[in-house]
Amino acid sequence: MSDNFPDVNPTATQRLTAAQRREEILEVAKDLFAERGLYGTSTDEIARRAGISQPYLFRLFGTKKDLYIATVERCFEETLEMFRSASSGLTGKPALDAISKAYHETVLSDPRRLQGQMQAYAACDDPDVREVCRRGYGRLVEHVEAVSAFPSEEVRNFFAVGMLLNVIASLELLGAKEKWAGRMLEGLWHR
Repeated sequence: MSDNFPDVNPTATQRLTAAQRREEILEVAKDLFAERGLYGTSTDEIARRAGISQPYLFRLFGTKKDLYIATVERCFEETLEMFRSASSGLTGKPALDAISKAYHETVLSDPRRLQGQMQAYAACDDPDVREVCRRGYGRLVEHVEAVSAFPSEEVRNFFAVGMLLNVIASLELLGAKEKWAGRMLEGLWHR
């Protein structure tokens, strides 16, 4: 480049397709909804952070709730894909151990994912959000049932421990000094 013209980032001036812009907005919205939930997040803030206008946001997603539901669906899809990837080629207890390990590592390395999941459950007072959560959670259960071939009681216990781990991670109890916290953690890893 000539000294008269500064380097320009070609992606900064490149026009994005609606699908590409939609993906960017979903990522921004996922973070904001994880932090503040459905009711505490404004579409104005999502639009500003995504570098678009509110009317364009609504043109791509319809309503704030539609955008929220798209982020919840994405979260469940990503979790299911993580379950599938972790358990690929495995069955029974090794499959569940691999899923547990991958989930644990994901929750610890990406707290926004856990926050988004917890916010989605909290927003289940809305029937549309509840339906998306039920469908997504059901797909996780069905995958665990399929790869483990365990009876429903063991599958239920697997998910119960997973929800306990969500609470433990949300409360930042790993390494906590409280004795009760230590007791809650005993024997949870690699069951």
